[in-house]
Amino acid sequence: MAASWRLGCDPRLLRYLVGFPGCRSIGLVKGALGWSVSRGANWRWFHSTQWLRGEAVSAGDALCEIETDKAVVTLDASDDGILAKIVVEEGSKNIRLGSLIGLIVEEGEDWKHVEIPKDVGPPPPVSKPSEPRPSPEPQISIPVKKEHIPGTLRFRLSPAARNILEKHSLDASQGTATGPRGIFTKEDALRLVQLKQTGKITESRPTPAPAATPTAPSPLQTTAGPSYPRPMIPPVSTPGQPSAVGTFTEIPASNIRRVIAKRLTESKSTVPHAYATADCDLGAVLKVRQDLVKDDIKVSVNDFIIKAAAVTLKQMPDVNVSWDGEGPKQLPFIDISVAVATDKGLLTPIIKDAAAKGIQEIADSVKALSKKARDGKLLPEEYQGGSFSISNLGMFGIDEFTAVINPPQACILAVGRFRPVLKLTEDEEGNAKLQQRQLITVTMSSDSRVVDDELATRFLKSFKANLENPIRLA
Repeated sequence: MAASWRLGCDPRLLRYLVGFPGCRSIGLVKGALGWSVSRGANWRWFHSTQWLRGEAVSAGDALCEIETDKAVVTLDASDDGILAKIVVEEGSKNIRLGSLIGLIVEEGEDWKHVEIPKDVGPPPPVSKPSEPRPSPEPQISIPVKKEHIPGTLRFRLSPAARNILEKHSLDASQGTATGPRGIFTKEDALRLVQLKQTGKITESRPTPAPAATPTAPSPLQTTAGPSYPRPMIPPVSTPGQPSAVGTFTEIPASNIRRVIAKRLTESKSTVPHAYATADCDLGAVLKVRQDLVKDDIKVSVNDFIIKAAAVTLKQMPDVNVSWDGEGPKQLPFIDISVAVATDKGLLTPIIKDAAAKGIQEIADSVKALSKKARDGKLLPEEYQGGSFSISNLGMFGIDEFTAVINPPQACILAVGRFRPVLKLTEDEEGNAKLQQRQLITVTMSSDSRVVDDELATRFLKSFKANLENPIRLA
């Protein structure tokens, strides 16, 4: 028996394929378990322990790791055998779906002379983009310039001044230009006319110069400025120049970074973001949290925020919607996507059916999914989908911020740190007094196409009420 493993053909799955039992020729079986990818994948040997050709493989052995755009998935052997051939070398990138990456034969078979099946072969090398041929330089007609008579000044004439000088057969070089930037104005021309009438200057008709043969302008001619005086005015702005080679370091972008960059750009350029902000009092939440700690139940403030958002979405299903390009769709589930920062980028594992879960169950799910996200072990169903996102930067000391919507979702809630604030309150007798409160600032970014400002405001008002009264979250 021979088995082969490769990146899956199903557009929704990244599958490895094994051989038919009892079949000596190398075959492929469809329908194996797999994982989704978006464009291509990279792969490497598991824990850098490289398998060698001819080495025995047991069922369940970790053969290699396959990196997709959002996770690193371990490929395990499904049967015992001998590793006969490695088709795709370690570290290869952008492997196409359906590409064969290796072959396993049954023990006792001649693994040295195993052949790659005819219907599948090594992935063709990625062709480099053809360099565009330089376009032929356009032929520019060189205008014939009038030869300038040496010894005479050249002026920029206003239209009125030119008409006056031509009418009275005068030359601008006989006068002085007083206009801005050395322009010979109408007043300068009239002054010359008065001097001519008083006999102080004579009529001037310069002898026309012979026609010049058109020649290509030299670099000095093209860069030379006008001979008339110009004020030394600095440019308003200096055009930017590309960084010279050697002045920067090229940083290779991972598949995850590329996907994040593409989705963020699409979101900000296609989704009309609207923002609404509210302050929430965490006094009651912190008290409940302290009581839970006494019972050895560890939960975070963010777990209460997730639960409050889920309960509010259940109360206001009009906010639990998405936009798929055609129009709004109301979602039947309440799945909260929680932003988790990793070394490879920001991932959003999902708390399924968060409204039906308790605080402790939500806390356990967040811890488990956050660890898998940082280890690159999230499965597609654990980060794809979701109906509402929450991003919390309070642990980094951020007071408040705005977040970018994760399409096709319609909303994302940005949460800052909780901070002590003095507020003026009244006691039972109506006397004013200062009291310290623990407040957090939350900002909701909403897609105006499906969640308008009025609906977003009502959502935040209900969310605030639920969070400030934890008994509602039970």
